Amino acid sequence: MKILVINAGSSSLKYQLIDMNGEKMIAKGNCERIGIDGKIGGSTADGRKFSYEVNLPNHTSAFLEVKKVLTEGSCKVVDSLDEISAVGHRIVQGGSLFNKSVLVTDEVVKGIDSLCDLAPLHNPAHIQGINASREVFGNDIPEVVVFDNAFHSTMPPEAYIFPVPYEYYEKYKVRRYGFHGTSHRFVSARCAEVMGQDIEELKIITCHLGNGSSITAVKYGKVIDTSMGLTPLDGFIMGTRCGAIDPSVVTYLQEKEGWTPDETDIILNKKSGVLGISGVSSDDRDVLAAEKAGNERAALARRIQRYEIRKCIGSYVAAMDGVDAIVFTGGIGENTVDLRSGVCNNLTYLGIKIDEEINNKLIKGAEGEISTPDSRVRVFVLPTNEELVIARDTKEIVEALKK
Repeated sequence: MKILVINAGSSSLKYQLIDMNGEKMIAKGNCERIGIDGKIGGSTADGRKFSYEVNLPNHTSAFLEVKKVLTEGSCKVVDSLDEISAVGHRIVQGGSLFNKSVLVTDEVVKGIDSLCDLAPLHNPAHIQGINASREVFGNDIPEVVVFDNAFHSTMPPEAYIFPVPYEYYEKYKVRRYGFHGTSHRFVSARCAEVMGQDIEELKIITCHLGNGSSITAVKYGKVIDTSMGLTPLDGFIMGTRCGAIDPSVVTYLQEKEGWTPDETDIILNKKSGVLGISGVSSDDRDVLAAEKAGNERAALARRIQRYEIRKCIGSYVAAMDGVDAIVFTGGIGENTVDLRSGVCNNLTYLGIKIDEEINNKLIKGAEGEISTPDSRVRVFVLPTNEELVIARDTKEIVEALKK
């Protein structure tokens, strides 16, 4: 069974074609600048690559271009779309309506649309992607939606209810939802697998660290808390997001600077975090280079990052009454060795010990354990694979239709 996994943004459409016989990636790519001018690029599992500019006025045109590169030309991987058994879509916000992956229907699309206020940048784009996919593929190929926050739906009320007047939860569903759920779900399950233990017997803290970052407490296979909240802005310092701060900082600066709500959103989401502190970049590689060159603000941004990650991990150890394993994943988590050692070497009260030689080797997709044999808590670097989670859910739902 071949499954096409789609992640549609407002002006982009990422895709990955996966052969579920062996769970191998066949081809992947990205349509960019949809509705502006257009560009598509990608590669195949056997190393063929392509990139070219093309007019992409809407998501339907992007899907047609994906169809073209999959079935024609030098990077062809299938003879026709008939070889694709199903399409799986990533959806950022399922709210309280969806706590698991489901088959796409008109009612499901309406449900996703009803949650656009909670994810105004993401859900409308996802709906465009679903509609475009159904237009190109027709009704013969089943489509499935996998919700980014579904894994977090097991959180208890004491973790997801914000201490504001309860009526706002009742009226507007203001609560903690969490994000990166497909990533946390994949690496927590993979962690249990690598440890050779049942996930229902483990307390795991998963750290998805990238330009957007979140940390999740997974107790006995279920999420009990996660750092992102109503939106991906909550939590700790990220590339351009501030994470959790005193709300009065926002109202104070709004008064002093005269920010509108839209301007406030831009400042907190796109101009804060590592970028805002360092003044250099949101990319950890650039900030590291600046730190090495003696830039004190860049060094400060990286110290804040490590400090806040340690604080979050510590709070989740308390929430779960212990921890068996910590996982680093995501672009920064998988590749920034000094971050991993900087975090773990300051968690000695947990009995964590790191093998620095192994830690330095685990980059660029390498998987392994960086804790020493006598470490009381095991620490892993596990590359995430959100597309595979989506493909697995899609396969399970499609196969259930045949029974």
